[in-house]
Amino acid sequence: MKFLIIPVTPYQQNCGLIWCEETMRGALVDPGGDLDELLTAVTEQGVTLEKILCTHGHLDHVGGVAALARQQHLPIEGPQREDSFDRQTGGAVPHVWLQPTDSFTPDRWLEDGDTVTVGNQTLQVLHCPGHTPGHLVFFDPVTRIAIVGDVLFQGSVGRTDFPKGNFDTLVHSIREKLFPLGDDVGFISGHGPMSTFGTERKMNPFVADLNFG
Repeated sequence: MKFLIIPVTPYQQNCGLIWCEETMRGALVDPGGDLDELLTAVTEQGVTLEKILCTHGHLDHVGGVAALARQQHLPIEGPQREDSFDRQTGGAVPHVWLQPTDSFTPDRWLEDGDTVTVGNQTLQVLHCPGHTPGHLVFFDPVTRIAIVGDVLFQGSVGRTDFPKGNFDTLVHSIREKLFPLGDDVGFISGHGPMSTFGTERKMNPFVADLNFG
């Protein structure tokens, strides 16, 4: 799997363009907005979009989903069904949203243990609640890359002060679902730079091993 990280909107939310190098078919993960910029990147990489993937329902991650699906005739896969509340309430984002958004219903809700395909690539789906109850992570076991949305960041973790957020649940998702994938796994966060699970196990003050004896 090849990927390109494209920060969008004033929130600098990382939209991921991922694609299969063999088929050059791809997906946009969490297209939060700035659709012209995203589609320019798709064209520049020579990718043919075949779907939209969503990690969770907060507006900075899904603000462009409905319009993109409509314009490009793309199916939407994810998040997990428990995040339906976010699309209805505006995602509980504690700021004034700076661009229009439309509600949507995914063509396919995803569950823990599901897989999604991008071209000839197959990604594993992990349900990792805590930031939101229906948050998903997409993992490519071949390239050892995980797309984790707002579950985990370099040196930090996702906020849990939004409705239905839960810190203990978030920490459990990180330590019991993500870290066992391997220290070598690199991850793309919803905001900020990439890191590895191994680095966060050592250095992240919220979930480092030394805090859990």
